[in-house]
Amino acid sequence: QVQLVESGGGLVQAGGSLRLSCAASGSIFSINPMGWYRQTPGKQRDLVATITTGGNTNYADSVKGRFTISRDNAKNTVYLQMNSLMPEDTAVYYCNALSRDYSGTYYPRFRSWGQGTQVTVSS
Repeated sequence: QVQLVESGGGLVQAGGSLRLSCAASGSIFSINPMGWYRQTPGKQRDLVATITTGGNTNYADSVKGRFTISRDNAKNTVYLQMNSLMPEDTAVYYCNALSRDYSGTYYPRFRSWGQGTQVTVSS
């Protein structure tokens, strides 16, 4: 059974930092790229950062230069270090394993999501 457990969210002032963690089942983690998504009420879930099994990373333009995704293969955990946070970063953050479609675009591999972790940035 797929297990994704996110943690590390909280309330922080603009300009502050948070580090999110996502613990994944070993069977998922070792063979898949991983990604962090975020979602605000009434909007779709957006992919903000990805990391391959080899450690190659990519970011949405909105977070580039401020967020850093990393993974610890020994702990089956992926992290999202978020610096210089802005109020528009306020969202529930989720992780998932990733697959690619025929065009090379990432999409979430599993329909089942974790509970997410709330990040709130005050101005």
